[in-house]
Amino acid sequence: MKKLPLLIASCLALSGVLHAEDSKTEADNTAKNERDQIENKETPFDQSEAAEDVELTASIRKAVIADDSLSILAKNAKIITNEGKVVLRGPVETSDEKTTIAALAKKAGAKSVTNELEVK
Repeated sequence: MKKLPLLIASCLALSGVLHAEDSKTEADNTAKNERDQIENKETPFDQSEAAEDVELTASIRKAVIADDSLSILAKNAKIITNEGKVVLRGPVETSDEKTTIAALAKKAGAKSVTNELEVK
């Protein structure tokens, strides 16, 4: 269990660094956050702490980061895993990126993938 906080902190730090590098990304997404609360959408707070789910999320994140065809925006997509089921959220540059990330999640072993990525 000591590795879980370190893994989460590392992912958050990497996400922040990648986000900071993308000068085209709008910083204020308050409206989307409020919309998500109203519509009961999955958020990172819904991420399961079960070892299998944490490992699956990390595996997908590694595959996304390693894919040089993906933009910084796409590499910051939210990956939420619960009982092997993955929800993908956030903006991406193209429909190809949306498809690629979903395929990477399936390849990593997701039981199902709900692709809510939005093409910017």
